[in-house]
Amino acid sequence: MENLILKHALKNAVTHEGKAIAKAIIPKVIGEDTSLKENIKELVKNINKIVKKVNSMSIEEQEKLLKEKFPEMLGKKEEKKGLSELPNVRGKVTMRLAPFPSGALHIGNVRSMILNDEYVKKYGGELLLVIDDTIGSEQKPIVKEAYKLIPEALKWLKIKYNPKIIYKSDRLELFYKYGEKLIKKGAAYVCECPNALIRDYRVKGIECVHRGNTVAENLRKWKAMLKGEYEEGEAVVRLKTNMKDKDPAFRDRVLFRISKRRHERVGNKYFVWPMLEMSWAVDDMLLKITHIIRGKELMIEGRMENFIWDVLGYKKRPEMVYIGLLKIEGAKISKSKARAEVESGVYSGWDDPRTWSIQSLKRRGFKPEAIREFILSLGMSQSEIKVPIESLYAINRRLIDKEALRYFFVKDPVRLIVSNCPEMKIRIPMHPEIKKSRTYVIEKGINEFWISRKDVSLLEKEGRVRLKDAMNIELISTGETVKAKYAKNQKEVYNIRKIQFVIKGVDCKVLKPDGTWDSGLCEAYCKRIRKNEVIQFERYGFCKLEKKGKELDFIYTHP
Repeated sequence: MENLILKHALKNAVTHEGKAIAKAIIPKVIGEDTSLKENIKELVKNINKIVKKVNSMSIEEQEKLLKEKFPEMLGKKEEKKGLSELPNVRGKVTMRLAPFPSGALHIGNVRSMILNDEYVKKYGGELLLVIDDTIGSEQKPIVKEAYKLIPEALKWLKIKYNPKIIYKSDRLELFYKYGEKLIKKGAAYVCECPNALIRDYRVKGIECVHRGNTVAENLRKWKAMLKGEYEEGEAVVRLKTNMKDKDPAFRDRVLFRISKRRHERVGNKYFVWPMLEMSWAVDDMLLKITHIIRGKELMIEGRMENFIWDVLGYKKRPEMVYIGLLKIEGAKISKSKARAEVESGVYSGWDDPRTWSIQSLKRRGFKPEAIREFILSLGMSQSEIKVPIESLYAINRRLIDKEALRYFFVKDPVRLIVSNCPEMKIRIPMHPEIKKSRTYVIEKGINEFWISRKDVSLLEKEGRVRLKDAMNIELISTGETVKAKYAKNQKEVYNIRKIQFVIKGVDCKVLKPDGTWDSGLCEAYCKRIRKNEVIQFERYGFCKLEKKGKELDFIYTHP
């Protein structure tokens, strides 16, 4: 509730020169969560408190907080600002996706992919999927399952690429061909220096002894590398840049290295593998890529590509557009950790909610449109972006709220016996805008309900509460079974605390984003929910039904 109020208070303040108006916020908040109107007194109290806090900020502080926490409130015009024109568009636009298959794609990975897709659609161009499956490192190996997971995620996100997928592991001979050209031009050499020595030389700007090898000598050693006559770490191919370059990291970088580990697609056919900048210099040239969107941390790789193209005499080089790092607060994203936990069995698979993979978001009930809108709202800035996960939740909530039916769920259920009940039929609405309701018959005399254990404490404190959409009750006693009676005053609806209840409940459990489960009872009406349907457990959150049986298994979507 506080987050919802803060969002609308900030928006109202920014719109009205820094001063939010409490009365204008009430309908906005209730419009997003109609259940809050049932305790209007508490709602107004919280709105006044948060408005006072917001109005104590400067308008600059308000705008900054609104942008950081609730970027979706900036409106569609702000979203479109991020999709600026591509530089130097001449003829057909061809762009590429470049995922390394070390696991499933997560929400951070797909940012550049969605942007590529949007631009290709904007210009009527072509998008290529190039699986960047060079050998990888021992710390970041290829995951066989990723070859299936990546296209699966892109399809769900409605990213349209040329159906012919390109694999770098099929293109080794091409990379060798251009590596040899660089050697013949005297622009690359085989280096046999130990890693520690060459690191020291690069820092000090000292040329190693192998830098002066003749072309013939380098070609002989190069062919020996290809035949497997060297072991890992005994030789690499380096590009001759400038050992006095102001950036030590750019000095004579590695183009090829030896790895005799088995590759998931080509086995042990190859021993020599290109580094990222070498393979992309070749492929961006041969695939006629016109524009590249990549993270700002890859600027040195872009500089390397340009250096290689200069040597090869390639003129029609791509435009490189760099974007800043995206950090999503509240989402623990790490592909390497996810891989380790999936392989060890700690996580149930790549769709475990703790992986934050696209598969896991799909499983939780997110809409692909929400992920796209979230990414586009961040724009194309080169600055690092920090955005709370609640921003994605808010967008997805807006999309699913229109059709998600409401039900009651009580966690850690406690039996409640209510006496003195009159015979009555209660109708509980299932959605504020959909004409659907569930009906329960209350018999005259004593009735059995189930309520959440945390609501027992509330009942003890208040002494009198309302079973939501049903009746007011007064506490008699608590224990393993809570006893109450039908209250004399049933007219009081708005200024009385409300709790949820279940009659003849169904066992259910909910898998949460942290991998733990909440167990309890949900309404018998929940048996009618279709598998994979997203619903809302009131005052708990949106959930998707995963498994139907004697027990219903749900997965938590978000608040």
